[in-house]
Amino acid sequence: MIMTRGHKIFNIVNIVLLGLLGLSMILPLLNIIAQSFSSNVAINAGEVGIWPVGFTTGSYKLILKDPTIWTGFRNSVIITVLGTLINLVMTTTLAYPLSRPEYLYRKVILIMVLITLIFSAPLIPNYLLVKQLGLLDTLWALMLPMAISSFNLFVMRSFFVNLPVELLDSAKIDGCGEFRVLWKIVLPLSKPAMATMGIMYAVAHWNRYAEAVYYINVREWIPLQVRLREIVFTDQFGQSDVTSELLMFLSPEGIKMAVIVVATLPILLVYPFLQKHFIQGMMVGSVKS
Repeated sequence: MIMTRGHKIFNIVNIVLLGLLGLSMILPLLNIIAQSFSSNVAINAGEVGIWPVGFTTGSYKLILKDPTIWTGFRNSVIITVLGTLINLVMTTTLAYPLSRPEYLYRKVILIMVLITLIFSAPLIPNYLLVKQLGLLDTLWALMLPMAISSFNLFVMRSFFVNLPVELLDSAKIDGCGEFRVLWKIVLPLSKPAMATMGIMYAVAHWNRYAEAVYYINVREWIPLQVRLREIVFTDQFGQSDVTSELLMFLSPEGIKMAVIVVATLPILLVYPFLQKHFIQGMMVGSVKS
């Protein structure tokens, strides 16, 4: 393809704008990391930019000695792993029949799902439902009510619709039932879509905060994001002899930044392993109908 002058100008403007957008996201993150490794004197003096000043790991030592951080981390891992598994199973088993034209009432169900996408239930009915199901003060309250995302369901269905019908029909002719077709043929061909849905669900579960505040009052089951909020907004640090001693030599801002890094890093480490499939899945879900 011959690059015209207009194309070249567009590419330059596009690169500049995307570069500025990328910097607006990366620079604050670098500043947070730098403050988490900086001394209290440098932070209080406002000397920290994107590189640590007075390098120290005291903030990380403090938060890693706080048992409430580990409790919240454990709960967030359980919610993310088990919740994402539930999401993928439920979304897949509903999206597959809705993608096949031979199933009855699929249009009716699609309309019902579409209504939930446009109109969401208020907080009080959701709370009463969770209470009636006996899920209050359990981690299930943060997983089961969000088992299926309407938006993700439509993306998954869009991917299934574009699978070769001849391939599925030939499998049925060979004697495969619906579950075997789904397990042996559809899912192996749907790795990009599964990776896309998986990382979107996982990020949502890892950042779960509002539902935890509404449904969980037992501190043993609060996720990491609730503990992060307590530290960032109310300065509620761990109360032990070790943490009290460390607090004398550390800046509260540095501790807050360290907690943000600890709460963000695990989900960031997942993305590189799914990046290839994630990009393919997003393109399929957005381009194909």
